[in-house]
Amino acid sequence: MNIEEFENLIQDIVRKSNRLKNEHTDQKNAKVNYAAVFCQNDKEYNNFLNLANQSGRVFKETPTGPLFLINLDTKSGKLKLLKIRKPDETRKERGDADFTVDDYDSFKENYLSKPGFSLIKKADFEMIELIDLNFNVRTYFSNPPLGQQFGL
Repeated sequence: MNIEEFENLIQDIVRKSNRLKNEHTDQKNAKVNYAAVFCQNDKEYNNFLNLANQSGRVFKETPTGPLFLINLDTKSGKLKLLKIRKPDETRKERGDADFTVDDYDSFKENYLSKPGFSLIKKADFEMIELIDLNFNVRTYFSNPPLGQQFGL
């Protein structure tokens, strides 16, 4: 895979995740603030790390893979944060995207009880996960958004 194909893969993940969001919520204008590529094996992980290093720079190391600062135009806005996720048996999808909603508390109240939505609480933030088995991606809504958490 070359850099152009890699960037097309990222844009495809964002596009599919946006479609998932639009099918299950009324947040049609929510902008992407983060995306992750779920690597399916070690060879893919190493290849994608190399390509991500050509697209940007490592911003933060995490236990599940590095977070890169990039600058990529997508159909859902400018993408600045990209994670290359280590192979993980629980992540068979191609990737995920995280979108910023206008009113997180209202969004949470409206959607958390609906099928496919679940709440994930972390130490310093929380996120709502949306999974639909008809999609090969996941969608997230973080509070505060990751870009804001990192001061971007």
